[in-house]
Amino acid sequence: MFDEKSKIRFLGGGDEVGRLGMLMESGDVKFLFDYGMLPEKPPKYPLEAPPVDLTFLTHAHIDHSGMIPWIAAHHGTQVMATRPTMEVSSLLHQDTLKIADIEGYPAPYTKTDAKSAYHNFDEVRHKVPRDIATVEMRFHSAGHIPGATMFEMRGGRRMLFTGDLDTRNARLVWGAHPVKCDVLFMEATYSGRDHPERGEEEKRFIDTIDDTVSRGGVAVVPAFAVGRSQEVLLMLKDRGYNVWFDGMGKAISQIFLQNPEYLRSSKDLERALRDVKEVHSGHGRKLALKDDVIVTTSGMLDGGPVLWYLEHLRDDPKSSILTTGYQVSGTNGARLRDTGTIDFYGDIKKVECQVDSFDFSAHAGHKDLVSFAKECAPEKVVLMHGDKPTALASDISDFAEVIMPKNGEEFIV
Repeated sequence: MFDEKSKIRFLGGGDEVGRLGMLMESGDVKFLFDYGMLPEKPPKYPLEAPPVDLTFLTHAHIDHSGMIPWIAAHHGTQVMATRPTMEVSSLLHQDTLKIADIEGYPAPYTKTDAKSAYHNFDEVRHKVPRDIATVEMRFHSAGHIPGATMFEMRGGRRMLFTGDLDTRNARLVWGAHPVKCDVLFMEATYSGRDHPERGEEEKRFIDTIDDTVSRGGVAVVPAFAVGRSQEVLLMLKDRGYNVWFDGMGKAISQIFLQNPEYLRSSKDLERALRDVKEVHSGHGRKLALKDDVIVTTSGMLDGGPVLWYLEHLRDDPKSSILTTGYQVSGTNGARLRDTGTIDFYGDIKKVECQVDSFDFSAHAGHKDLVSFAKECAPEKVVLMHGDKPTALASDISDFAEVIMPKNGEEFIV
C-alpha cells in the first residue's frame, strides 16, 4: 500500500545540479524518480539504485536519463515516460556510449543494455491519469523541453515531483502550471538567480548576428541538441538569414515533430526547419562556412561538429561564437569564456572570433520558482537539483516547511 508517510533518499542531485535520482519508499511500494549522470571528465554517476517497483523519468536530458539503461539491465525495471522522452533518451544513451569510447572512460552499460532499455519504457501522456500500485498518477507538462513531465501522486496525500521546470512560455513549448499538492519536490537550479527578460535577450542575440553578417563573418551558434537547437531555429525563423543546421539536433527535431501534442506549435517548428539547410556531409560543412549562421552541437563545445567549424573560423575576427546555454566548469565552453582558447582534441588554440553568451535557459528563475511553489500550496517543499538552495529556501519558508536534502541521507515526508 502507498502509505501516509514516505521514506526519501537522493542517490544524486540532492545537493547538486545533475545526476538526479530520488528513491521513494511508501508502505511496500518503492519508486525511483529519474536516474541520470553528469557527462563531465570523468563522468559522475549517482549512487547505486536498489531494485524498485517502477521508475519515473521526467525528461530525456542525460543528467536525468543517463543511467536508465543501467537500472533496466540490472533490475528489469519498467520506466514510465512520455513518447518524446522515450525516443530522445534512447538516442542519447547510444551517444553516451560513443562519447565514452572517444574519451576513453569506461561506459556504465553496454550497447545491448542501451538498446534493450527501450523495451522497458511504458508510455504515459499528459492529462491522462493512471492507477499504479494503489496510487493515482497524473502527468503534467513541466515546460522545459517537449515531453518533460511533472509526476503527481494522489494517495492519502498529494505529492508532486517536478524534475526540471520552466513556467515561462517559450517558442518551442508552453510553460508549466502549478499543481496543488501537500508535498512538493522541486528543482532549485536557479535559486537566487533570475533570467534576463527573454525579449531583450533575443533582440541582443539577433543584433549580434546582424553585426556579424554585416561585416562578412559567420555566426556559429553552439546549441544543445535537445530543446535549445529547436528554440534557436524558431528565433531565427523569418529573419532572412541563410542558416545551416548540423549535429544530433536534426534527428531530435524529427522526433519532436512526430509528437506534436508536446509542442507549442508544430507548424512553426516545421516552417523553421524548412527554412534551414541541413548538413549531411563534409561538402555541406564547407558550404555552411560561406553563409550567415551555423546552428550546431555540442552546446558546450566538447566535441561534435562545432569543433570542425571553429577550427576553420577561429582566426577570423569577423566571425562570432554565440553560446546559448550554461557552460559547465571544465568544458570547452567555459574555457573559451574564461581564457579565449579552445581545446581541439588536446591542441589548445587561441580564438580570434567575437565571443558572446546568451541566457536562453529552459529552467525557471528564482522568482518564478517561488511563485510556482506558493501556488502549489504545499505543506512541505523538498528542494533538489540545486547546489545553492538557501536563497530559495529563505523565500519559500514564509509559507511552507523546507527540506534541503543531502545525497545519500534518508528522511521522512
